[in-house]
Amino acid sequence: MTADPSTSASFRYSWAARGDFNAFFGLMLDNIGVMILLATLLSSVFGVPVEFILTRMIPGTALGVLFGDLIYTFMAFQLAKRKGRGDVTAMPLGLDTPSTFGMVFLVLGPAFLNARQRGLEEWAAAEHIWHLGIALMLLSGVFKLACATLSGWIRRVVPRAGLLGSLAAIALVLISFLPLLEIMEHPVAGLAATFLILTALTARWILPRGLPGALGSLVVGCAAYYAVILGAGALGYAAPGSTESALTTQLAFRLPWPMPGFFDWIAQAANLNEVLLYLPIALPLALATVVGGIDCAESAATVGDDYPTGTIIGVEGAATLIAGLFGGVIQSTPYIGHPAYKAMGGRAAYTLATALFVGGAGLLGYFAFIFQIIPKPAIFPILIFVGVEITASSYQHIPRRHFPALALACLPALAYLALIPANDVLAASGKSFAELPPNVQHTLQTLTVLSGGFIVTGLVWATALVHLIDGRARSAAFTFLLAALLALFGVIHSPLPSGAIGTPWSIVAQLAQQGRLETAWYQTPWHWAAGYALVAVMVLVLQRFGHAPGPDTPDEPKAI
Repeated sequence: MTADPSTSASFRYSWAARGDFNAFFGLMLDNIGVMILLATLLSSVFGVPVEFILTRMIPGTALGVLFGDLIYTFMAFQLAKRKGRGDVTAMPLGLDTPSTFGMVFLVLGPAFLNARQRGLEEWAAAEHIWHLGIALMLLSGVFKLACATLSGWIRRVVPRAGLLGSLAAIALVLISFLPLLEIMEHPVAGLAATFLILTALTARWILPRGLPGALGSLVVGCAAYYAVILGAGALGYAAPGSTESALTTQLAFRLPWPMPGFFDWIAQAANLNEVLLYLPIALPLALATVVGGIDCAESAATVGDDYPTGTIIGVEGAATLIAGLFGGVIQSTPYIGHPAYKAMGGRAAYTLATALFVGGAGLLGYFAFIFQIIPKPAIFPILIFVGVEITASSYQHIPRRHFPALALACLPALAYLALIPANDVLAASGKSFAELPPNVQHTLQTLTVLSGGFIVTGLVWATALVHLIDGRARSAAFTFLLAALLALFGVIHSPLPSGAIGTPWSIVAQLAQQGRLETAWYQTPWHWAAGYALVAVMVLVLQRFGHAPGPDTPDEPKAI
């Protein structure tokens, strides 16, 4: 009988190594960047008070990272002991970037504007969306914990191209493009920081003296940014104003306990209905992190660190749940790229250091200093890297024949991207929807229905196309019938600007009240449901009288 290597006197887990320095800056700056993104978008785009975000939402959000990375650090020690290996790398955990954009632009931001339109003052509206975010975080956490025991089944049922397609859409449209607008407001700093981080982390150049790519990008970006600002001041140009300068930055332990007020809030029927309204957005985002966590566990196993998948998912679910209990609004997730952290030479010290730094930033209040000092063009390039890597990874992890499905999933997200500036222009013009020319009305309405529930739409479209590519007509027909049911209640393709769900007759009634019914007459939930049902029937007819692709169909693109 072979002795357990962990009992050998020669075994020693090298839990801290020089590579942890590189790995720490990559993981830490990614998390800090997401926290800055949350605070910046909610405050600058939607007008949520910055003080409320920093003192209510950030502490609990950071607590989720603290908890999750501490547990993953402990798991690395356990795996090293079990395997008798000293080179085990901890699984990285952090704030989920796609769901950050999803929560800000699809949930918290619109809910804040709606609350303000109902007459709530600024702070009360912020408290309202805080409770809404908490509710969705708690439900997402419970959902993930349930998925922890079903991780294998989820992987079999949901085609990878379907879920990765929605993830790629979020990565390109939300994670990469929208921050790019912020970055390129200052092209000197933005271009330098962006291409330095891509040179180091994507092209894998080694910076002088082994400087971490994320840290090098941050230093160069900050130096260039402040050089331009100081140069402009010397030439007599005023530096751009910053609403963040008015923040009171002082170190103090902050750990909100919102549950008493939350229970009073959720007890109101209108608030509970609002939670249900946004649940079709929150749960697909949570499901994406679950499947992403499964992929992360598998990628870790390919380099020798075979963590139990169910435990990995369970920890991220628990971290999300704990964050929500203390006021967090962004869910935690295992980070794609464990092999990259291992290649850097990271062990367990980098996740421990990230847990303490990010947790301390939120709980002790020094995140406010970081938020004010570090310019967005210097730190947001890490998000460009993340978005590009997620998109590239999506194509690497599906068969070539499924590439079209991945591309198809991005189209509804593009409609959402086009709708953002269109709505901004409409609001700035001071005109109502009814005052616009008919052709503009039809364009806006079509963008509205295409972007409504675009994450779920992308998942459904890609899943159906994968089934068709693989010759599974019945599975494709079932997917289209499911889409018909979702469209009937506005979960996808809601014709209302708010994206509200409801019975088809109630949605049509709201369209009439808003003066949009004539424009949307052929785009009501009845029409979308009928369209998907017709496609389902068409697929079944093709199965009966057509010819499905055979198992020997080559996995290569056809000539166009």
